Amino acid sequence: MNVPNRELREIIREEPVMRGQILAILGDGPQTVPEIAAAMGCPTHEVVYWVMDMRRYGYVAEIKGATDDGYFRYESTGKVSA
Repeated sequence: MNVPNRELREIIREEPVMRGQILAILGDGPQTVPEIAAAMGCPTHEVVYWVMDMRRYGYVAEIKGATDDGYFRYESTGKVSA
């Protein structure tokens, strides 16, 4: 995906907006960051920031053990957005 790089603070600022989309994707089951990015049509490096923020605040949790590709899968914790 050839997307111009955006300012980091712009990416981070979008996390509350993207949270609903990510939680909807995870509603179908655990996914890796690249799988979430593909489903959203967003660059993987941006999705990493959003997922890590969501992990920090308890919206998603990582499943122990990496996939064969070396990625962790994330699942929704069931916490509802405010």
